[in-house]
Amino acid sequence: MEAKEVKKWQDEEALKRYGMMAPLLDPELDEGKRRRMREEAAERNGVSKRTLYRYEKGCREEGFEGLRPAGGTKKRRQGLPENFERIMKQAAQLRREAPKRSVRQIIKTLELEGWAQPGVLKQSTMQRRLYDAGLGKKRMKRYAEKRETSSRRFCRPRRMELLQGDIKCGPDLRTTSGELVKAYLSSLIDHHSRCIVQSEFYDSQRREIVEDTFHKAVLKSGKFDCAYLDNGAQYAAEHLGKACAKLGIRIVHAKPGARQSKGKIEKFHQKVDQFMAEIRASHVHCVEELNRRWKIFLEREYQKEAHAGIKEYYESYGASVPACGIAPEQEWMRDARGLVFMDVSVVAEAFLRHETRRIDEAGCFSLGGSRYEASAALANMEAEIAYDPMDMETAAVRCRGAEPLQAHRMEIGAFSSKAPPAPMGMAGSVPETSRLLDALEKKYKEDHGQKARALSFGECGKEAGRRV
Repeated sequence: MEAKEVKKWQDEEALKRYGMMAPLLDPELDEGKRRRMREEAAERNGVSKRTLYRYEKGCREEGFEGLRPAGGTKKRRQGLPENFERIMKQAAQLRREAPKRSVRQIIKTLELEGWAQPGVLKQSTMQRRLYDAGLGKKRMKRYAEKRETSSRRFCRPRRMELLQGDIKCGPDLRTTSGELVKAYLSSLIDHHSRCIVQSEFYDSQRREIVEDTFHKAVLKSGKFDCAYLDNGAQYAAEHLGKACAKLGIRIVHAKPGARQSKGKIEKFHQKVDQFMAEIRASHVHCVEELNRRWKIFLEREYQKEAHAGIKEYYESYGASVPACGIAPEQEWMRDARGLVFMDVSVVAEAFLRHETRRIDEAGCFSLGGSRYEASAALANMEAEIAYDPMDMETAAVRCRGAEPLQAHRMEIGAFSSKAPPAPMGMAGSVPETSRLLDALEKKYKEDHGQKARALSFGECGKEAGRRV
């Protein structure tokens, strides 16, 4: 396996492992609940609790890098016994008889009954097969723990502990040229204060708009602990998960169809509907103008308006609330939890896309359907291209043995540019002489010197003969 393929596989495995144990990193969890969640996650993903604990420990100590597998080769699966399907039927029967029976106890029972030799059946394989058959421990036990209250509403006690994100269809814009453009609103709302951390309209619902929303939110308000999102393709994208993992932000996805679990941002969308009703009465022809009006409406109409949810939260604890209520902006500002801002370059690097390209003889490469001009000095070399999908005018080119440079989208002008630099590996300065001609001249002089000495010895022999 080549080094590039190994790195790609390690990134994929690290991201997969991060998704398994991300909920376990919540500092608010007590040890008992974390243990139960670890058991459920291990059963759901077909791994042992010890393996999941090792992933969790590596992430706490080394971050995202601690989740990368050490080697570049995967372990080969051991061969299953010939009667494995019959064994699984017996295992399913044992689980149905006692839903709380552990996989270890099932394997021990099967070994004692003679269905398999000791050590042949693996716990991880049995867990995965039982879960795929709908016989996981979580699915088998129903309402094992009774809730003391029927209410499922909750609210985080501090700002930036949890953000909810969603995309909402916006208004249709008729441009000055007559083209119809559909706008989409991507937003992140703080779970505690109901303050809108970032919200902006876009002219598409590509995956990049969600990354841009997260990027601007971190730059504007700092790092947050966790994001609660739905299962849409934009939120399940690999690039978003990798960027959040590098920044230490956990992502939790809502269960399919559980719209009530995202009630806070759904309530905010009712305010968005009011704005769209007003925007239809105005003459807006571009997304830039739409965002300008949305920014004013958001700041004056939503952020500074008393929120019933905040009042209800404090009244549930018996606290008194002013008659005028509490606005999201007020609750955001009065929170004592400090904001954690990160270096701009670190945040930017986390959200950059990375691809590999080979620079052609003219010093150019293709990216996203466009040609970019790097440098002729990198001709025929393989380079790593880092770029922002929301700003494709420039791209960073990183090549081994060369200084990083910025490549610009190629434009063919009326005049040619200056002579390109010589490719790497060629002489960097003009030579003072020809080394080939100098070497030939040296050899020529050596050969003629030997010939002259041979002639002189011959003349001496002739003179000695005459004397005799």
